[in-house]
Amino acid sequence: MRTPDEKESRRTAGERSQQNWEEVMVRLSVLASLLLSLVIPSSATSAPLAKEVEINGVRLPYVEQGSGEPVVFVHGVPSDLRSWESVREGIAKKYHFIAYTQRYFGTGPWPDDGKNLSVATLAGDLAKFIGTLNAGPVHLVGWSYGGQVATTAAVKNPSLVRSLILYEASVASMLPTDSTEGKAAREDRAKMLAPVIAAAKAGDAVQAAKLLQEAAFQLPPGEFDRFPQDRQTRVLDNARTLPLVFAAPPPPVITCDMLKSFARPTLVMRGEKTQAFNTLIAESIGKCVPGAQLVVLPNVNHDGPVRDPAAFNAAVLDFLSKHPGL
Repeated sequence: MRTPDEKESRRTAGERSQQNWEEVMVRLSVLASLLLSLVIPSSATSAPLAKEVEINGVRLPYVEQGSGEPVVFVHGVPSDLRSWESVREGIAKKYHFIAYTQRYFGTGPWPDDGKNLSVATLAGDLAKFIGTLNAGPVHLVGWSYGGQVATTAAVKNPSLVRSLILYEASVASMLPTDSTEGKAAREDRAKMLAPVIAAAKAGDAVQAAKLLQEAAFQLPPGEFDRFPQDRQTRVLDNARTLPLVFAAPPPPVITCDMLKSFARPTLVMRGEKTQAFNTLIAESIGKCVPGAQLVVLPNVNHDGPVRDPAAFNAAVLDFLSKHPGL
């Protein structure tokens, strides 16, 4: 028979063993949480999903990532949805990022010989794309030629748009015509595009694409060949579209009176070191849209979203935080 001391000693040892086991489990739990936090940061989002949707008889690829209010991104020329890669992660941390490739762009086959390419056609596609998402009004972001498409779609279909964000939208009809400054800017724009258009009409779409990139981003001749390979690939994949763009019908005219009736929160951005015509267009749009906010990104030009994606995202996220959905 065990003595009381032996029983107490056995009980104490058992309690110590149980306590040690509990301490081990707590430490393992803490270690597991630490490892998990290292593998999956608290700010991580779901991986981007590549999808396709049929719009007006054509299939348009798009990617989406994140959750929350939808933010739709419209690319410029010559490009596709890959032009937004530098800003995707930053936006997807707080919003539902969506970027699509417009008709005739990207690497897919064309539905026809390009006869239907126009800003009006692309704006119609964009409106249908937004409706197909079935996500209610979206925050709409457009850059350069994509800004022209986005503005056209937004003005014609304001119910689809929660807010409009434009980075140097190429809305040429907003260039002033009644000032020396405006006339000089128009001449500069025509001079910049002349060799690009000439190359496209001569059948050298690759040369046209290179010249357009160097001219729009204010780079010295030959600089395109020093671009990162993925950027060169994206541009050259879309070079074939340039002859269609320059042969297309004139875009729908956007006037100040039309913009005065656009009652959606609007952010207009431009680069500090951009060409005069981009500056004047941005300022004109900013003055015409009621309550529009104008932001100038420092030390960049037309290349703002790729040259300084952090600054671009900061401006976009700040604006969106002030205009949440209902």
